[in-house]
Amino acid sequence: MFDRSIRTLRSAVAGLSLAALLAVPAAAADVTVFAAASLKNALDEVATAWKAETGKEAVMSYAASSALAKQIEEGAPADLFISADVPWMDYLVERDLVRKDTVVQLLGNRLVLVAPADADAKIEIGKDFDLLGALGDGRLAMGQVDSVPAGKYGKEALTSLGVWDQVEGHVAQAENVRAALALVATGEAPFGIVYETDANSEKAVKIAGVFPEDSHAPIIYPAAVTAEAKSADAGALMDFLRTEKVSELFTKQGFTVLSAH
Repeated sequence: MFDRSIRTLRSAVAGLSLAALLAVPAAAADVTVFAAASLKNALDEVATAWKAETGKEAVMSYAASSALAKQIEEGAPADLFISADVPWMDYLVERDLVRKDTVVQLLGNRLVLVAPADADAKIEIGKDFDLLGALGDGRLAMGQVDSVPAGKYGKEALTSLGVWDQVEGHVAQAENVRAALALVATGEAPFGIVYETDANSEKAVKIAGVFPEDSHAPIIYPAAVTAEAKSADAGALMDFLRTEKVSELFTKQGFTVLSAH
């Protein structure tokens, strides 16, 4: 049952980005944004604010940063890329697939352990904490640990705290952080590792613990205009992302604003 649920979630989430690209071609004036799945709530609000201010559309496509970077490499039509970590932005920079002079460190986030909202779960996260005991017969929901930024941060944190070897065999790896969040929200997994902003966006989960910031690399969301951007408004939307109005939207969702005008 659990494995079937994971397969269903993976199929649904993996299709989100591709479906967004294939459904209706963006108008020439629209700006197409490829963004990490954890940004969905915030960027949906940004797109609404952008349209209210300019009358123009920002077409958002959400998935794991790894999947989006690969799509851009394969020629997918994106004007902006916002990654949930620096390495996937660097991947595109090294291949001249984004404009290096436009790269900014836009946002920061925190890594948390979540549990279903009705669970009696409060865990003090620290060196050698008993995560395996807390899991019992359940699974730990995470983004794919070798590619999805939230999964990579999570594995790094658990390794540095000395518990990865114990829980590795109990991990349910999801296509992106929102899919991992869904496993906990639906009760398929008793715990999951996601960003604080993801936890804030889902009423069916609660934060059971916060990972020490020194247990993993800083969580940074870089943004850039792609090398093959077609929209004349790509740069304007990048500037809009750093305005005070948008910074307030990001802060409301729980992000830390790193780059603002």
